[in-house]
Amino acid sequence: MIENEMAVRITEADLVRDIHSVLEKVQAGVEVIVEQDHHPVAIIKTPRAPGRKISECIALAKAYEEKLGYAPIPDPDFAKDLQAAIDTHREPLNAPSWD
Repeated sequence: MIENEMAVRITEADLVRDIHSVLEKVQAGVEVIVEQDHHPVAIIKTPRAPGRKISECIALAKAYEEKLGYAPIPDPDFAKDLQAAIDTHREPLNAPSWD
């Protein structure tokens, strides 16, 4: 097993022998590269979350406010429009078990 901060290179045999440890590394944010005969055959990593992080949204909003010179205010129909968007997507959330 060859390791650096963000990636681990392992053999197929290591993966089979210690899958639990490998998954713990992945859950901790480490990318696992599985090799066969010293060639990468698979990469195991956490899936990318859809959309933006809230911190990114806040940073974008602050940058936009700075550009405008004032804080934008939602119009009176904003809440109604938002609720309509939510109502059109009422399918249940089936989050993965690791969330």
